[in-house]
This record gives sequence, structure tokens and C-alpha cells, in this order.
Amino acid sequence: MEKIRVDIAWCEQNFGATFGENVPGAVVITAKTYDELMIEIPETLRFHVEGMINDGDAVPEWLRNGEYEFDYHLDTAALIRSCERYASLAAISRASGVNQRQLSHYANGVKKPRPQQRKRIVDGLHEIGRKLIAIV
Repeated sequence: MEKIRVDIAWCEQNFGATFGENVPGAVVITAKTYDELMIEIPETLRFHVEGMINDGDAVPEWLRNGEYEFDYHLDTAALIRSCERYASLAAISRASGVNQRQLSHYANGVKKPRPQQRKRIVDGLHEIGRKLIAIV
């Protein structure tokens, strides 16, 4: 099964996604919410593939037959924004040890964290998730 890389970013109050190099053509998807984007991604790819087939473009067999899965990669702003329904910046700050104002800069795309700082944020989100699961 082929993996299609999906890069997700937060830009101008929207989530945006693009497909990796193994999908022919340029496709950009936007949505107001992360959940909407997750619905739009497979629908948009199917529409794109249908259009390529109708135009007589070369389409890899695996793509034509739907033999793929998505491999999502969120930038830090999209990651924080996708989680804000479940955890406030204050909660993420407490769990990750990253200053809340700094998290706000990352969430708004004002600044980009170093890889080590991003890892702290991801680890903090995982910690929040573990604590929520442990409650039940």
C-alpha cells in the first residue's frame, strides 16, 4: 500500500493541506476546522484523480485503485490549533513547560519552534491525553 504524505499547516485562520510528491499535479485543500479538513482530504484526492483520468493524464495504478493511505504531517501551528478544542494553551503550557505566550506565537505562526521545542509540545499533548484516558 502506497503512503501519501499530507502536509498540514495553519495559515490565515484556516487549515491548509498539500499532497506529497507521489501525487501528480498540484492540489491545495483548505478548511476552517481540522475536522472539515480531514473530510476534505480524501474527497479532494478522489476528485483530483477522477479529473486526471477524464483528461487522459497518466495516473499510477495504486492511485487509480485507491490503494493508499495518508501519512499526516502537521506543522506546529496546525498541531496546536487542532488540539485547542481539547486543551487550552494554558494546559498545554503546564504539561509541556513551554511558556503560554510562546505557544501563542507558535499557534499563530508568528514564530516557529526549534525541533526540540516542538518535541516538548508534542510530549505535553501526549501527557494530557494519557491523563484524560487514565480518568476513565
